[in-house]
Amino acid sequence: MPVYADTISTPRLDLLPLRVSHADEMAAVLSDPALHTFIGGSPLSPAALRVRYERLVAGSPDPSVAWCNWVLREREEPRLVGTVQATVTGTVAEIAWVVGTPWQGRGYASEAACGLVGRLRQRPIHTVLAHIHPEHVASAAVARAAGLVPTGEELDGEQRWRLSLPR
Repeated sequence: MPVYADTISTPRLDLLPLRVSHADEMAAVLSDPALHTFIGGSPLSPAALRVRYERLVAGSPDPSVAWCNWVLREREEPRLVGTVQATVTGTVAEIAWVVGTPWQGRGYASEAACGLVGRLRQRPIHTVLAHIHPEHVASAAVARAAGLVPTGEELDGEQRWRLSLPR
């Protein structure tokens, strides 16, 4: 069964497959420089984010790698609040998440990550990984909520978290 980004619904969110047309709204969602404290870089302009989304939507140039990207739409007040992603190589999915500053502290990242891991359980995925800065307590809590545990391994200053899915 191929892995691709299709709509995922959680109690309060719809995880929608990324489209280039999301760039303008997402540029505002991701505009707080504080979001880059642990991951580096700086917020992208709407035009730069459109270019990035064009690349992501086009897919990986490596046919053995699937780029699956979603925006998080809050259902109560229909607006975008963040993103989740899974880069799938074989039976391994590396996941990541970000929620805009105004929506943090509401459990959206955990809800979205759990929804994503739930969908990955339905695919031929054996291992889910995340890489988290050791001082990023909130992101560690999201990983824990999604069932991942720290491995003790470090890569580029980030801790590797893992979830092995039963087959």
